[in-house]
Amino acid sequence: MSDQGTTAGKALNTSRSNELFPRARESLVGGVNSPVRAFKSVGLQPLFIDHGKGSHIWDIDGNEFIDYVGSWGPLILGHANSHVLDAVRKTLDKGTSFGAPTEAEVLLAEKVKKAVPSLELVRFVNSGNEAAQGAIRVARGFTGREKVIKFAGCYHGSVDSLLVKAGSGATTLGVPDSAGIPKSFAETTLVSDFNNLQSVIDHVEEYPGEIAAIILEFIPGNMGVITPELTFLRGLRDLCDREGILLISDEVMTGFRVALGGAQSLFDITPDLTIFGKVIGGGFPVGAYGGRRDIMSKVAPEGPVYQGGTLSGNPVAMAAGLATMEVLEDPAVFTDLAEKARLFTEGLEQAASANNVPLQTVRFGAMMGFFFSDKPVRNYDDATACDTARYSKFFKVMLENGVYLAPSAFEASFVSTAHTEEDLRRTAQAAGRAMASL
Repeated sequence: MSDQGTTAGKALNTSRSNELFPRARESLVGGVNSPVRAFKSVGLQPLFIDHGKGSHIWDIDGNEFIDYVGSWGPLILGHANSHVLDAVRKTLDKGTSFGAPTEAEVLLAEKVKKAVPSLELVRFVNSGNEAAQGAIRVARGFTGREKVIKFAGCYHGSVDSLLVKAGSGATTLGVPDSAGIPKSFAETTLVSDFNNLQSVIDHVEEYPGEIAAIILEFIPGNMGVITPELTFLRGLRDLCDREGILLISDEVMTGFRVALGGAQSLFDITPDLTIFGKVIGGGFPVGAYGGRRDIMSKVAPEGPVYQGGTLSGNPVAMAAGLATMEVLEDPAVFTDLAEKARLFTEGLEQAASANNVPLQTVRFGAMMGFFFSDKPVRNYDDATACDTARYSKFFKVMLENGVYLAPSAFEASFVSTAHTEEDLRRTAQAAGRAMASL
């Protein structure tokens, strides 16, 4: 990446983005189509991206950045990957959507099942949001119970009943709960503390025989990346088995990214249902949920739990997913991704140490997180106690040095197969300058 492209260490020329944002606000709510994109928590106006290739993106002013957002995770092969684009182009010549079955749906379902053995039946949808909604609905239909336990800081999309003490954008904007959700919906959701098994047991004892499911990210990534305690995960599995509760693993962020088999394979914990997001569509709009055959057989047309969608399993997303999965099936890919994640976090750690800045880092596979804190972060309360003002300053200096991070202290960072050692070296140099500025 050229110094000219990155404007390393200099104030960015963002004149076109600055001109476009007021126009966007006249037509789009807040000028954006997803809250965290607004850059509010880092005190800036958003950059409008023009294009991406490999590990880099360019905004409409021509500024070039090493990208560690990757469309919030799914671009595990980087931007505009030629293998994925070739598959998509071939499919586009045949048509974009039929509202009818295609062979590609079967082929991708088979690949997903092979990678994640806990899946016996799969249903493709259009987003992680839809996948979470579908999984909760079938859990309730299967158990005949209504209540669900989630964890503070874990975000499972903007599903009404789950948007209670959510992480990600909700935390960034200081709105942990959303207006417009009926009280009766929220009352079906019980909130526990991550890594605190007793907080879950307390709910189960208070509402015996009423809890349909426990839903969680085995590795939370929407309050920053949190390391789970194995005894906590095992305790949840044992509790669910004992009480007839379904365990739902949200792998929208971790699936096919921390490992081919997802977070559940890292910890050897088998959930009853699993949720996936855009990685299985190569970054195209897609999601999926699946699990045990006896549970998923409750979904229409086999059972009474209705869920459908015209674009579910559309051929373009399926083609992109097949192309992506073909690459990820090579074990060497995940070895390489893990090494890149190590270089990323170690670069931050060394820069922080050299400048006496307290920093906690976490990494799993190709997914990384860091907190400006002097103690390990175990849960939502720990995460929100971290120095977000320092993150905002760090973000700005990194941006000025050609590194694009999430515009929120409560998001994960991601490496892709396209990131190079040179990218990571330059990122470490930028981190040195950013830490020195703090």
